[in-house]
Formats: sequence, structure tokens, C-alpha cells
Amino acid sequence: MDAFHALAEPTRRQIVEMLAREGALTAGDIQARFSVSAPAISQHLKVLREANLVQVEKRAQQRIYRVNPAAMVEVEEWAKRVRQQWATRFDALDALLRAEQAKSPKESD
Repeated sequence: MDAFHALAEPTRRQIVEMLAREGALTAGDIQARFSVSAPAISQHLKVLREANLVQVEKRAQQRIYRVNPAAMVEVEEWAKRVRQQWATRFDALDALLRAEQAKSPKESD
């Protein structure tokens, strides 16, 4: 599963944000913070695991979830690349607009 596909769902984004903010949490702790069923949260956690966005540690009967920092770095690097592409395009547009404005007074003469 692709990280962005997994993060497209609001509940999964909330789970990742919660884990990033609070650190490791059990599946039960995560489920208790949502009004959806335990099986639904379990499915969301499965998707996040398959996308490698979270890591799980089994301790006796509990499963402890935490954010996978390496996956977050990949998401951040992608966002930086996209932001840089847009910045380059905006810089080119800005240069074009300045060039047009510089020509504008000459055309009205």
C-alpha cells in the first residue's frame, strides 16, 4: 500500500498525528479515542502498517504502535520536492510578470 493512499483517509491521518504527538500507544488506547468500532480501527492500523507508516511491537496480548520515522522522512522529502517545483514555477511567473510590467509603460507612450 502506498503511503499517500493510506494517508488520504482522515481517520488514518488522525492516528498518525496522534502517534507523532504522543509516542507509542496500544491499539486499545488508539481505539478508545475514536467513535468507530474496534474492528474499523484495527483495519486502519493494518493499512498504516502495510504502508510502512507505523511500526508495531507485540507485548504479550498488546500491540504497541508508533510512527515509522523513516516513512515520515520519505513523505516530507516528497512534499519538499513538490514545494520546490511550485516555487520554481512561481519564480518563473513572477519574472514574466515583472517583464510584462517593465514593457507596459513603453507600450502606452
